[in-house]
Amino acid sequence: MASHECVQLVPIFNDLATNQLDTIESIVRHHHYPAGSTIFSASDALDTLMIVASGQVKVYQLAANGREQLLYLLQTGDIDGEAALFENQQRTSFGEALVPTEVCSIRREDFQNLMRQYPSISINVLNVFGKRLSQLERQTTRATTESVEARLANYLIETAAALKTDTFKLPLKKKDLATFLGTTPESISRKLALFEQQALITQKPGKIIQINDADQLLLTE
Repeated sequence: MASHECVQLVPIFNDLATNQLDTIESIVRHHHYPAGSTIFSASDALDTLMIVASGQVKVYQLAANGREQLLYLLQTGDIDGEAALFENQQRTSFGEALVPTEVCSIRREDFQNLMRQYPSISINVLNVFGKRLSQLERQTTRATTESVEARLANYLIETAAALKTDTFKLPLKKKDLATFLGTTPESISRKLALFEQQALITQKPGKIIQINDADQLLLTE
């Protein structure tokens, strides 16, 4: 992984000098997770900030009957575990790598030392939290205003970017993808068929998707 590649993905570290980034990089731990592997589990100590350098992570909880309940996806550049930076907590969810995933982590103690050393990071943290709240509001609005086609198109483009290829196996089961996009598995199947009729994608056996025209796919409304 290139120098500073991981920390530069995160807005918390914006506007820091190269020597400061060097200091941060020295405390970052790098991890590789094959597709299907568990990154964290419920009841694990929540004591590190996690940065997705590349890949895609499914975060879910288990219902009383043992069924998975998808909470959200983490894509390249996303962070998770911000609460770990300030207080001792335990995780209440599971994280699974849907595709080969590179993760960087920073321990709470190391991060708090950084904030004491570089006060500007503390301000950036507050700014990032504010932006995250705004993003959550926009996501809620998008779920009610954007069409299923647009949400599905965005998901396909983001997944292709995470995998760095235009041909890939859908990481999520259709029922989980439907939950994530706020629709039904039947609707997902119909929309994929529509994209194929429009020559935007090609569906191949084994849940393989080939994106033929990413630019037009992004224009889907």
